Amino acid sequence: MLSQPKHHDNPFPFFYVDAAFSEQQCTALEGLFLLEGGWQHRDGAFYRCSLRDVTENIPATFQTEVLARMREITRLPLVNRMLVTAQRMLPGQVIGIHSDRPLLGYEIFRLVVQLNKQWQTEHGGVLQLYSSPESEVMFSVNPDYNKAFGFILNVDSYHGVTEVTQPRQTVVFNFWHAANTPELAAHVQALFDNVKFSQLPTALDPIASTAEISLPEEITLHAGTAAIALHRWGYDQSTIITGYLHSAGISICDSNDAETYAAVLVADWVAYLHRNSFNMARWEILHRQLKGIEIFTRLKPTWQLCLPEL
Repeated sequence: MLSQPKHHDNPFPFFYVDAAFSEQQCTALEGLFLLEGGWQHRDGAFYRCSLRDVTENIPATFQTEVLARMREITRLPLVNRMLVTAQRMLPGQVIGIHSDRPLLGYEIFRLVVQLNKQWQTEHGGVLQLYSSPESEVMFSVNPDYNKAFGFILNVDSYHGVTEVTQPRQTVVFNFWHAANTPELAAHVQALFDNVKFSQLPTALDPIASTAEISLPEEITLHAGTAAIALHRWGYDQSTIITGYLHSAGISICDSNDAETYAAVLVADWVAYLHRNSFNMARWEILHRQLKGIEIFTRLKPTWQLCLPEL
């Protein structure tokens, strides 16, 4: 299963396998396209195809095997969660260039398996990779039968599919990073529910006002959001101000006081998640910074979701 993956780094990290699954497994996957009902038809400006959630139609043993193999290939901390979709493109349909960045609670990795027998060049449906929406094609993956393509989702993972002249069948396996689960998304959304910056200590007002004059709004909003997290965790005025200054880049919180240091860094991270998307490189830095530090009581629910035991 998924043996001998060929890894590439450009235009973004990905791998492909020429013969992904056994003949029996491929036959079972092909049967997913015979299912009736539940198909969602997309006919947007750049995304035209039909999709169906087929997760419950995939045997649990097969899902377990795929997940285990993907952990080996990607070396990512993937959780025991998988979403599998069947994707069908009909003649004339095309998928434009886009990037599937992992928003809060979204999947981190995708495995795309092609199920197109006797594919010919004139059939189209070629997966093309780009370094930007304006770049030339950097790499092409033909939709040959039983060929698999796996890639990590990030803001720069630009790809698209050329117009098809024959039906194109694809099964997509979606995987989640342990530190960006739907449970974390629900927790962060609840943490920042009904945000009112007027709830912050008045001592922060002159600092925030000065920052808003000299810094971009995006930065001051991020800093204010981090301050809200600290406020809702019950930290004092001094810690909230320290957190604001750190997240605004005005001053960096040191590690003299372990709890203040941990609280400020976790607040900065959840504020980033709330306003942006999951950035694995940034998360890995946070993981290194807080490795070995005690999990403090007020931070425990958030900490365990953001920095799970790996």
